[in-house]
Amino acid sequence: MISAGDFRNGITIEVDNNVYQIIEFQHVKPGKGAAFVRTKLKNIINGGVVEKTFRPTEKYPQARIDRKDMQYLYADGDLYYFMDTDTYDQIALNSDTVGDALKFVKENEMCKICSHNGNVFSVEPPLFVELEITSTEPGFKGDTATGASKPAVVETGATVSVPLFVNEGDKIKIDTRTGEYLSRA
Repeated sequence: MISAGDFRNGITIEVDNNVYQIIEFQHVKPGKGAAFVRTKLKNIINGGVVEKTFRPTEKYPQARIDRKDMQYLYADGDLYYFMDTDTYDQIALNSDTVGDALKFVKENEMCKICSHNGNVFSVEPPLFVELEITSTEPGFKGDTATGASKPAVVETGATVSVPLFVNEGDKIKIDTRTGEYLSRA
């Protein structure tokens, strides 16, 4: 159990049979009346964000989120298959659970599978990936004064905005959280 007075960013709690992660919190002590804690909570199952206030003495159970490294094997229609590299157990997740998480992930790469009480609710890709560019327009010489960029399609099929000097066949490093080009690999 954790009291509202001890809330910190990133802590997961169970409130009203839902699991929430604290995004923001603020302890408020008004001149008149009792102190309270104002929070922004993200529902980890459906991704919705709600604002809620708590009295500092209220206690809530802390939710245990399990993150397990698993290897992404392949996609078959609407299902994505993952394997535990220790036990070789395989699980299949539907596209609603996976979402856009595998936009920059190739087959046989490691991902984190997040679950609560055995129910998988999301997939976390690696923070940075290296992918090869399969198609892009050629850059024009002398067009770099403004730091211009152009769209490029990587080997997973996703489109990334890259600088003009990057060519087809180059390997680039991408931040999977933002989908931004970082550097050439």
